Amino acid sequence: MLNLSTQDLRHAAIQFLQHSPPQRLHILRELGIARYEFLTKIRLNEANIICTIRFLQYPNNLKFPNLIGADLSGLILDGVHFIKGNLSEANLQGSSLVNADLLFVNFTRANLRNADLRCATLNETIWLDTLVDECEFGAGIGLTKLQRQDLQRRGARFNH
Repeated sequence: MLNLSTQDLRHAAIQFLQHSPPQRLHILRELGIARYEFLTKIRLNEANIICTIRFLQYPNNLKFPNLIGADLSGLILDGVHFIKGNLSEANLQGSSLVNADLLFVNFTRANLRNADLRCATLNETIWLDTLVDECEFGAGIGLTKLQRQDLQRRGARFNH
């Protein structure tokens, strides 16, 4: 899908998001990007059309998930690998990311209210202006003491 115009990419993204999860997974396999299986779960809305375009535009050059502004709210993403992902301004409200690999993830201005990050690996994450009210971190694996204190001040929950 490399040489598609912007309008064609938008149309392809909408078509992709209109498919069932098994159909989406088949498409991802054909493109060689089945490792981004979470794309089978996202809803059809403007934020996710834009996000999907980024994955369809250059599937052979994808290294790290670019999820800027994506709507991942309410999804079960347990065990997902978002290593070095950019989730700036993403909506993860109410999502479950239990046991997720979130190393080096940028959560700048993301919404993680009521999200579940228990047992997620959080080394080198960025939390600038991130909404974390009632976000469950469990032990907060990989967070520094300062990060933990800052997140707690903003309403995050930690238990050991």
